[in-house]
Amino acid sequence: MTSSRRNGTQRTARSQGGSRRPRSSGGAARLRIPQARIGEPATRHRLLIALVMVAVLALSGRLIWVQGLDASARAEEAIAQRTVTRTIPALRGEITDRNGVVLASSVQRYDLWVNQMQVVDYRKGSKTAKTTGVEAAAEKLAPVLGWSVSKTEKALTGDAGFSYLRKNVEPEVRDAVMSLRIPGIGSDPVADRIYPAGSVAGNIIGFVGADGTALAGTELSFDEELSGTDGKTTYERGAQGQIIPTGKQETTPAVDGSDVVLTIDRDLQWKSQQIVAGAVEKWGAEGGSAVVYNARTGEVLALAEYPSYDPNDPGAADEEDRGNRSISNVFEPGSTGKLFTMAAAIEEGTVTPETEYEIPYEMYFEGERIKDSHSHPDQRLTLAGVLKESSNVGTVQASETLTPQVRYDYLKAFGLGERTGVELPGESAGVVHPPEDWTGRTRYTTAFGQGYSVNALQMVSAVGTFANDGVRVQPSLIAGTRQADGTIRPLGEPESTRVVSSETAETMREMMDNAVDDETSSAAVTGYAVAGKTGTAQVSDGTYTASFIGVAPADDPEIVVGVFVFGLNSFISGSRAAAPAYSELTTFALQNQGIAPTGKPGIQLENEW
Repeated sequence: MTSSRRNGTQRTARSQGGSRRPRSSGGAARLRIPQARIGEPATRHRLLIALVMVAVLALSGRLIWVQGLDASARAEEAIAQRTVTRTIPALRGEITDRNGVVLASSVQRYDLWVNQMQVVDYRKGSKTAKTTGVEAAAEKLAPVLGWSVSKTEKALTGDAGFSYLRKNVEPEVRDAVMSLRIPGIGSDPVADRIYPAGSVAGNIIGFVGADGTALAGTELSFDEELSGTDGKTTYERGAQGQIIPTGKQETTPAVDGSDVVLTIDRDLQWKSQQIVAGAVEKWGAEGGSAVVYNARTGEVLALAEYPSYDPNDPGAADEEDRGNRSISNVFEPGSTGKLFTMAAAIEEGTVTPETEYEIPYEMYFEGERIKDSHSHPDQRLTLAGVLKESSNVGTVQASETLTPQVRYDYLKAFGLGERTGVELPGESAGVVHPPEDWTGRTRYTTAFGQGYSVNALQMVSAVGTFANDGVRVQPSLIAGTRQADGTIRPLGEPESTRVVSSETAETMREMMDNAVDDETSSAAVTGYAVAGKTGTAQVSDGTYTASFIGVAPADDPEIVVGVFVFGLNSFISGSRAAAPAYSELTTFALQNQGIAPTGKPGIQLENEW
């Protein structure tokens, strides 16, 4: 019993524990657990499988995202990376004279480019070619470009996907290059600006930079109308730069700019520049300007400068010669300013051409000494005689019949001290100070054209008031833009301002006619009666400006011509430095514009009493 019970107990213990617990040396039982080792093959195998499964899951998830959830975005990104957009430049519109003679034009040119990686395929599949690739391409291309074979081969060799081969080539050269069908060689259209008349009207036309940016003159003032709108072409490009035939291709054509038509006449402009240059060189002056103006329409028929420049190469001229002195150079008008003083007094009814004056060489007005340009005995002159003799003393006596405020108002009405609004950049308004600033001598010198400043175009426009029955018309250099059907769209009607009455304007023309002797004056024009006035004034730097402004024919005037010579080193009167040039230019202008003589002789008024 004891044995069986013991055996049973032993079996039960085995069945529950599975084995007899080991005993420690101390007699207490401890559980011994086996330790896994990283270096064991089984452990490494299980770890590797786990890592592979993680990687597979990550890649699978990414693949599902790219191929399923984000496929369209990835496709668009790929297309964007291989899509190229090139600009198709618009041709600038032409600038022409009033008769359609082209003065500025854009011609089609091309920039040749090369994908060097594709040139190696030239004649690659040919069984008869002795040379292929870059060597063969260079042999064919060199004579077309006018290069040596070695230079051409160097330009074609490399791994550049895009580089310019030669810029600004003529269409014939581009066509010859493209006919060779060399892989990797292409062309982009560009435009080159040329000025066929060279320096003629350069100061009016202006110029553009190497990148086509308008920088001066009409090119700048009417850049929006001339420049047009660039187009573009978009296509998909392969790894080596080739166009993918089945890829996306879109082209938006360029819209060329509009033509701008000037009011000037090219031949008259050329002659004006030649005459001004002759006067400047003859008298050793710094520069000169000439203006030919239609007083009835406000059209500027010529606006000449010397020195000038060729817009084909503006960098060859000094910067100061690339502007327009006729509107930017301001000066005291001198004796031509006497016209506005007398017109104001006549209009206000305080004087007439027959008003009598005693004229000493010098005279004091409230302590201020006023003298004439040359010494003379006392004279007894009418107002007409005062203008003919160009007396400062007599003009001040006439001006004293008006208040300074009235004289100031008339100067402003004639457009002095205000920009003419002509369509060119860089115009200076000049300065006519308000009457409260006419202190001391200024009150009197403003009567004979000193103490305020003007530009040449202002003066010609102001004198044109007398030629247009007392109405001053805003001068303009732009006739309009040419439309597709060839018609010209005007920019609008020029502003007109009545300054004096028709009767006063006629009186002033008669006095100006009386001031120019059609037989002996250096300003005379054979076959025509001329009405005009000289001007000479000293500049603050010690030099002198001489001028002559006149209208013709005097009895039925259409054009006003002004010649201005700047920077004379000594006193040289307008009758010497400017009047002869006026005579020559007016003679040409009348013939150029087809204005026939009226047959009426000049008017002679009573100059003395």
